[in-house]
Amino acid sequence: MENSISKLEFKSLGYEYNSLEPFIDAQTMELHHSKHHQTYYNNMMKSAAEHGADQLALQQLFGRMSDFPVFLRNNAGGHFNHELFWSILKLNGGEGPHGNLGQAIVRDFGSFDRFRELFSQAAATRFGSGWAWLNKDSAGKLFVSSTPNQDNPLMDITPEKGFPVLGLDVWEHAYYLKYQNRRPEYIDAFWHVVNWHEAEKRYNAL
Repeated sequence: MENSISKLEFKSLGYEYNSLEPFIDAQTMELHHSKHHQTYYNNMMKSAAEHGADQLALQQLFGRMSDFPVFLRNNAGGHFNHELFWSILKLNGGEGPHGNLGQAIVRDFGSFDRFRELFSQAAATRFGSGWAWLNKDSAGKLFVSSTPNQDNPLMDITPEKGFPVLGLDVWEHAYYLKYQNRRPEYIDAFWHVVNWHEAEKRYNAL
C-alpha cells in the first residue's frame, strides 16, 4: 500500500538544529529529534511489523488504534506528532496566520489573540506529558484540544477528534534544558517560531 508504515523513513528536520535559537536551543532540538523521535520511529516500525499493521497507512492505523497495543499507539503517535511538530516550526516565524486559516481563526475564536490564549492555556494545563492542538473538524470548524502522552486527535481513542493543523509538544524533553520547569515561557517562545505557511497548507488540505 502506498504510504504504508513499512515505507516510512526517518527524515531530517529540513533545517539546522540551531535554526530556532534563541527560542528553542540547538541541544534540545538535536536530542529531541535524533534521540527521542528516532526512538519512537524505531519502535513504531518494529511493533507495526510484529502486529500486522505495517501495511496500513498511519491515518488508517490511528482510525483503528483501539485494536492495537498501547506500545504501538505511543510510538506511532510519537512519530507522527513529531513529524508534524518539526514541519510547523521555522526561523523567523511567528508572523501570524493569514489566508483561509487566518480568516477561520477569527471566525471560530473571535480573534487571533483569543485563539492564542486558548491554545496556550491547553498547553500549560496539560497535566504531565502531552500535546496541545489546533484542529479542524469534519465540518471545517477549528477547535483547540490537548491529548496525553503521544495521543493525537486522529486516533479513535481520542474524545475530541479532528485533523491537526498545529501541535505543540509539552513533554519536558521538549523544553527542560532551556526552560527547566517554566513551561509557560516555552509556550510563549513557541509563538515566535510558528511556520504559519505550513499551518495554512495543513488547514487547506482537508
